[in-house]
Amino acid sequence: MTTSLRPPARTAPLTAATWNPEDPVFWAATGARTARRNLVWSVFAEHVGFSVWSLWSVLVLFLGPEYGIDAAGKFLLTALPTAVGACLRIPYASAVAVFGGRTWTVVSALLLLVPVTVTAVLLEPGVSYGTLLLCAALGGFGGGNFASSMANVNAFYPAHLKGWALGVNAGGGNLGVPAVQLLGLAVLATAGAAHPRVLVLLYVPLVVIAALCAALRMDDLRLPRATYPLRKLVARRHTWLVSLLYIGTFGSFIGFSFAFGQVLQVQFADSFATPVDAAYLTFAGPLLGSLARPFGGRLADRFGGGRVSLAAFAGMAGGALLALLASRAHSLPLFVAAFTALFVLSGAGNGSTYKLIPAAPPERDAATTRSRDNALIGFAGAVGAFGGVLVNIAFR
Repeated sequence: MTTSLRPPARTAPLTAATWNPEDPVFWAATGARTARRNLVWSVFAEHVGFSVWSLWSVLVLFLGPEYGIDAAGKFLLTALPTAVGACLRIPYASAVAVFGGRTWTVVSALLLLVPVTVTAVLLEPGVSYGTLLLCAALGGFGGGNFASSMANVNAFYPAHLKGWALGVNAGGGNLGVPAVQLLGLAVLATAGAAHPRVLVLLYVPLVVIAALCAALRMDDLRLPRATYPLRKLVARRHTWLVSLLYIGTFGSFIGFSFAFGQVLQVQFADSFATPVDAAYLTFAGPLLGSLARPFGGRLADRFGGGRVSLAAFAGMAGGALLALLASRAHSLPLFVAAFTALFVLSGAGNGSTYKLIPAAPPERDAATTRSRDNALIGFAGAVGAFGGVLVNIAFR
């Protein structure tokens, strides 16, 4: 069955008077179908955003000797979009409440045309390193989309399904990482390393399609807005506990995703004749880690976010030790296996962490509680993304 792109019937934006996902009768009659439709197109737009955010994790593989950039310089190019995207997550999470989910999804999708077109125009041998840093920084636009998408989906689903819904949204978006790596591999294998612009230009139509689908198929959910002060948010212990878990899970995932190809080429340089050889091994980990997110969220809905997160962190500790032993033994198969396990466990742990965001005691009213949860999504997402920056700096 195909999904029509005709606009759904709506006379006005959804409001608190017409949207109550906690009512079982309403949810069964119309709520679930509407929420699912918004989730699908939110995932697609976020997926494209993640791909644009991850572009430089692949583009550095195209930067041969003619660009004059050493390994440390390439790690900085992958860290910069992570940092910019982290900073954008806090205002992006708030933008949904101000403009509406559909409107902001369209705007944030169209903003992706800035890094895509600028990079496509400027990326060529002889370009200055400063210009490349600017292009990489603009790629951070894609990192902000995650926070606004999560805040939007969070408002559509009832509490008992938030872990699953947020896990699906995050996992589908995070699939943009292996997707861009697979496209990069295809471009490297066909057009060759001399044509990085081909990869960048592939995303121009995808960005336009994402914006068009959001405009035609999503809803603006107009709920009562209550401003939740940042000073009050950071004063809560729950904020920092969730943020710490986010650093360990999402920070690890995005940091490893952006740096893994470079790490393989540096650590096992004698095993790869060309960047294409390394690229064959880079996409499996992010792919499996993305797919693990909904399962982590589903397990958290059933067993509790704290228990599942604890199990994921214990497994990640074992995976990190295995990666260290593989590095010292110079065993490429064991190294890749250890990092694949880290990707999967960080993905599952990130999915369970989402369940903890709305787990704090409710505020004085529903609007304030929702505002607090959205603010926490943006803040924890920003802190977690900075964890990815730290991973890249450590590798550098």
